[in-house]
Amino acid sequence: MEETVTLESTAGLSTVEARERAKKFGPNTIREQAAPYWRVLLPKFWAPVPWLLEAAIVLQIGMGAYIEAAVVGALLVFNAVLGIVQEHRAGVALAALKQRLEPNALVCRDGQWTRLPAADLVPGDAVQLALGGVVPADVRVTRGSVMVDQSMLTGESVPVEVQLGGIVHAGSLVRSGRASAMVTATGARTYFGRTVELVRIAHAPSSEQHAVLAAVKGLGLVNGIVALVSVGYAYLLGFPGAELMRLALTALLATVPVALPATFTLTAALSALALSRRGALLTRLSAVHEAAAMDVLCSDKTGTLTQNALEVEETSPMPGFDRERLLFLAAMASSRTGDDPLDAAVQRAAASLIPARYDREPTRFVPFDPETKISEAYLSDDGHEPMRVVKGALQAIEQIADVAPGARAKSDELANQGHRIIAVAVGAPGSSMQLAGLIALSDPPRADSAQLIGALKGLGVRTVMVTGDSAATASVIAGKVGLRPTPYPAAASYHHADLQQFDVYARVLPEDKYRLVEELQHSGHVVGMCGDGANDAPALSQAQVGIAVSSATDAAKAAAAIVLTEPGLAGILSTVHEGRSAFRRLQIYALNMLVKKIEVVLLLAYGLVVVHRALLTPMMMVLLLVTNDFLTMSLTTDRARPAPAPSVWHMRRIVTAATIFGSCKLLFSGGIVAAGALYGRFPIRELQSLSFLAIAFGNQAVLYVLRERGHLWHSRPGRWLLLSSAIDVTIVSGLVLSGTLMARLPWSLVGAVAMTAIGFALLLDQLKIPVEAALRLR
Repeated sequence: MEETVTLESTAGLSTVEARERAKKFGPNTIREQAAPYWRVLLPKFWAPVPWLLEAAIVLQIGMGAYIEAAVVGALLVFNAVLGIVQEHRAGVALAALKQRLEPNALVCRDGQWTRLPAADLVPGDAVQLALGGVVPADVRVTRGSVMVDQSMLTGESVPVEVQLGGIVHAGSLVRSGRASAMVTATGARTYFGRTVELVRIAHAPSSEQHAVLAAVKGLGLVNGIVALVSVGYAYLLGFPGAELMRLALTALLATVPVALPATFTLTAALSALALSRRGALLTRLSAVHEAAAMDVLCSDKTGTLTQNALEVEETSPMPGFDRERLLFLAAMASSRTGDDPLDAAVQRAAASLIPARYDREPTRFVPFDPETKISEAYLSDDGHEPMRVVKGALQAIEQIADVAPGARAKSDELANQGHRIIAVAVGAPGSSMQLAGLIALSDPPRADSAQLIGALKGLGVRTVMVTGDSAATASVIAGKVGLRPTPYPAAASYHHADLQQFDVYARVLPEDKYRLVEELQHSGHVVGMCGDGANDAPALSQAQVGIAVSSATDAAKAAAAIVLTEPGLAGILSTVHEGRSAFRRLQIYALNMLVKKIEVVLLLAYGLVVVHRALLTPMMMVLLLVTNDFLTMSLTTDRARPAPAPSVWHMRRIVTAATIFGSCKLLFSGGIVAAGALYGRFPIRELQSLSFLAIAFGNQAVLYVLRERGHLWHSRPGRWLLLSSAIDVTIVSGLVLSGTLMARLPWSLVGAVAMTAIGFALLLDQLKIPVEAALRLR
């Protein structure tokens, strides 16, 4: 492909030329081929849960129960289709997120540099490669040099230097340097043939899902032992072989978490879609659960707590320099792309004061490096002598230039007023440098910062400021936004015992951020870390909740779990709210699931002891599985109030609560069965129908009681929960009243069980509050 494109000038293409090339080469994307339907559908029938249903079908056919086998087959297909529908909903949400996270590129069109979606690039476009950016297409460097990380393409973690004429492949990350380049190949014609993605949305199981699965497996083991004992007892009672098999299959089905993985994925995907409308994009779905547990937020200052509207407020030239000369030198050592707010502010001030001299360009420019905290330029002075200009933090300039004693005092004075200070030094290349002066820039706090920090504090999240600015500047801003202004004394020696006492961490280098996150985690905190630069990537990856701010580089976005699309803390606050709401939905789901599985297995054992028969058939168990999953999956869209404190999974407490509530539910169902057996003298088929009805109506009662932290009437359920509940009750009542797949029961008895379930719900509601309070599940 490269041979078909001639080297263009750095002026780039015109809009007309780009349009013509787009027709010829197509968009800079690769169309993903949708999997055929059979490949999507087949796994739904080849997994542990479908195997159990398929075993039930084989067993029913072997026993000659062809109608029941057909019904189980229909339910198997229904369950598969339901899974596909839920996965499609999650897929739609992820596709919307992915579209919002598509990378942009700095492109020269019609002689003007502008940001365009990477998908719009065509061969021959002139682009800029800068620190932290993702390379949008295969390109050839035409000016400058860059160090690129190709680990996402080749697995090689060592950065590679690419100089003039070298090729950089699409998807690489720029680790340092700046270069102009020409696009040589796009889309499927690139060397690796991949669409450039800013992030690959990950949806691996979260730690919470692993915890719930572990609890379910443990409970399944206990239930399996109970079921095995029950089957052994049934054998001693003289059950025929076919009945033993039916009992074993029923008990086995009762322990299976049919919809657990789909529920976790769907909950996270829907939460991610909701957050995308509120200024936060998730790149890792599990981040929504981790955000629920976050209790420390390390926020950067510029653009998050402040307005990121930097303006030159004051200049302090050193002897031998004036304001005009100082701003000219600072402008020469500043980027002209407009990407850096500080450089842009310097350029504006210089252009307004010295427009005639502003047109000069340095012969060589070295962009700002977060490690050294300086940028530099090489040019000729008015006498045509070579000159080196360096701009950066005063402590960095002090390492390379002679600084007058009064300069430090002046810097402290300006910093104590809340200004951000940069120093400018000049000298001949290879010789000592002289401080030209100081420039003070103002960046006032955002109007909502103090309010949002207070809101996070009310939710149990402590906000700390992490900034590269001086301690004096950081302290002034901290005091204005409601943080304790005393800065941590030494960034290089964090100790977790001291971290609780400070809200301000100043003069922080990127590697300091990583150490700070580690120390906070070692002291037991779940940490959120804001970052914007390529060198913030390790800290963003280390934090449980890595957050790339709205002005972040592509490298930071690739490392983060959450990407903010708007400045400020509002997106983070929304993430905490949504994360805790999602946590609550999943907690309710897990608690409901465990309660029901405890009750059903114990009810089977109870039936063997009381009436010497199985109280449920495999068909009834399958019906309960499907109707119950249809009901509980609607919890993913239910209204849920976020907890006022960080939400952490305590599975032992949840299992303990489930055991208590499951025992209560067993008393409810067992009492109804006992009444039918002792007073109604019902035959076994009617008792089985009664058991089915009691379990189904009891499930409704438990769900509405447990979904609300307070009394069940304190909040209105979501419409999808109400609708699925109505459908569930209608199906169950219709089956029992019509005698379909089970013995028929009269209207009066169905109504009596329904009224008893309402009474049970009111009693359980009174027990729930002290139990959850004692177990600290509230």
